Amino acid sequence: MPLDPAIIAMLALAVFAAAAIYSSVGHGGASAYIALMALAGLAPEEIRPAALILNVVVAGLGAFRFVSAGRFDASVFWPFAITAIPAAYVTGGMDVPAAIYRPLLAAALAAAALRYLVWPQIDAAKPARAPSLAIALPSGAALGALAGLTGIGGGVYLSPLLVFAGWADAQKATGIAACFIVVNSLAGLTGRLSSLSAVPDFLPWLALAAVGGAVIGTTLSLKRLSKKGVLRVMGAVLGLAAAALVT
Repeated sequence: MPLDPAIIAMLALAVFAAAAIYSSVGHGGASAYIALMALAGLAPEEIRPAALILNVVVAGLGAFRFVSAGRFDASVFWPFAITAIPAAYVTGGMDVPAAIYRPLLAAALAAAALRYLVWPQIDAAKPARAPSLAIALPSGAALGALAGLTGIGGGVYLSPLLVFAGWADAQKATGIAACFIVVNSLAGLTGRLSSLSAVPDFLPWLALAAVGGAVIGTTLSLKRLSKKGVLRVMGAVLGLAAAALVT
């Protein structure tokens, strides 16, 4: 839908800030982009592919920088990704009516909000160990399906799971989550290539803003700066967006 240039500029600025915050913990920021675009009045058919594209841009940059810095563990990544990729592909091609999409999206955003409000930073308290396939495979499939349906890459849920369960340390969880988001987002887009025709014409400006934010966010992460308070604010914003979707 056509948006006023002033609204587009504000949306780009908000995307820049969200990308900086989310990329600092290895996330693509789709939950924030979806909330921002929904509040701006974009339709679900515009939001889903746009969020996945921004996810790929931000998480892709994060994945490159974090993997290059040694923040990755393939033995943890693949048990989740191997089932997530086909699940995201299948659900990415599904048509979801607005009456279902809005509450589903609201629930996903609310869960993301709780993740940041209750546990606003990644601090491992357990030694890293390999995940059980009996847990990793179905968990990956569930997160992949959610990624395809909503446009959220799943990293916002995977990284706390990895650290809470002791499957990855704090640093490697960022790289694993970033790579997980990239493959899920690409699978979701591949499952519905026709949706690319619905992306807003100002998406390149949002992508440019996202890249700028991701450069800043990943740099801050590699320097190990604290983000606890900022992420709690982001959790509150996501919670408000979730509430707005169901009112």
